[in-house]
Amino acid sequence: MTKQQAGQRQGAIAIVISVSRKVPLVPYLKWCASFALVVMLVACEQPQMPTGPVELESRFNDEQPALSGNGRFLAFASNRDGTRGIVLYDLRDKRYVMLPRLNRRDAIAESPSLSYTGRYIAYIASDSARPEIELYDRATQQTQILTIGYRGWFRNPKISPDGRYIVFETGSRGQWDIELLDRGAGVELDIPDYQRNRPNPAVSP
Repeated sequence: MTKQQAGQRQGAIAIVISVSRKVPLVPYLKWCASFALVVMLVACEQPQMPTGPVELESRFNDEQPALSGNGRFLAFASNRDGTRGIVLYDLRDKRYVMLPRLNRRDAIAESPSLSYTGRYIAYIASDSARPEIELYDRATQQTQILTIGYRGWFRNPKISPDGRYIVFETGSRGQWDIELLDRGAGVELDIPDYQRNRPNPAVSP
């Protein structure tokens, strides 16, 4: 390196140091503190659900329990993650199961009901408008509103073990009545594997 290049490099370093020294310290520290606060708030917005083995007991308000037909999964309503939503717990593996796209920040989800293996979850979802009965499919991670076109209010949905039927209470006539919703014969049923290839006795040969 020539003396001229060395002088230019030292001059550049001196310029950077002189410029950095002109930055006020107090506003810089305030900016750092604000940035750290924003990072913490963003982190808090993300669900912090344990993925490994963990006991079911918690410091949160958990209620409205529902068991799957095979007894493996437990669903319940909880106020964890800052909003009221549905939590699914694997009793065999002792771990929480993630439910992508079921719980939303702008809505309350409660009153869960599980099919036989817990594939389908029927529940009440409500935002600023009227509550709706929704169905969540864990296989596709998609939700479906089942009460579009219905009038009145709904509560206490229960799904059949195979996932085809949902029974619920409705107040459309000014009193609480029972209604049965049939999802149709074309839905993929949630039944045990040993029953899938069994012939249907209702169908004559």
